[in-house]
Amino acid sequence: MATLVFDIETSAQPLEMFDEAQQEYLFRETEKIDDAIAKQAKREEITRFMSLWPFTSQVVCIAMLNAESLRGQSIYLAEDFEDDAGDAGPVEFVPCADETELLTAFWDVAKHYDNVVTFNGRGFDVPFIYLRSALLNVPITKKNWLGYRYAVEPHCDLAEQLTFYSVSGRDGAARRFNLDFYCKAFGIESPKSAGVTGMDVGTLMAAGKFREIAEYCLRDVRATVELYKIWKERLAGIK
Repeated sequence: MATLVFDIETSAQPLEMFDEAQQEYLFRETEKIDDAIAKQAKREEITRFMSLWPFTSQVVCIAMLNAESLRGQSIYLAEDFEDDAGDAGPVEFVPCADETELLTAFWDVAKHYDNVVTFNGRGFDVPFIYLRSALLNVPITKKNWLGYRYAVEPHCDLAEQLTFYSVSGRDGAARRFNLDFYCKAFGIESPKSAGVTGMDVGTLMAAGKFREIAEYCLRDVRATVELYKIWKERLAGIK
């Protein structure tokens, strides 16, 4: 059965997109703080977290690969979307004019796959794209990716598998690490080896470096594919 591996990148919406009541709600925790410096620090912290919430941010890139053929796409938002298309071997880079176009393109590909593999997709990527798609009225072609947690089909979340569903909590033998740490431990080239991390996405967006985001997201997916192969060969089936 065909297996799709994907990852998303997100970026916070400008604060001015939210009305006074919404902003008051977002920053209500800061009103409990009297110290001006601590208050500003908390406000900056909340602003950073806004890129992780689907009601305050948007999907700016989705990279995806066929786990077997390693062919795929990295679709991303770009101001110069008409002239920026290109490919890197079996992977096509597809710039999009807006998030609606991006999500539509993703779901059009996803409908052709039986299974999906992610790293922390159950906790982040999948609910994020479900909610963003709903907000933008983009039809979702796969609605079963958040089904029974203790199954690896149709959705294999490697963050769940490598912690055996958080069997030992935060500090036990199977504690969770990030993708970069797992890659280095298993001898896989880290997606962060080029010096870009998910924390840089907002800055890269502001600088108009859209293709760099697409390339970084693709490195994440390639690393996830390699980690999936190791899990499948060495750990799949452990209960």
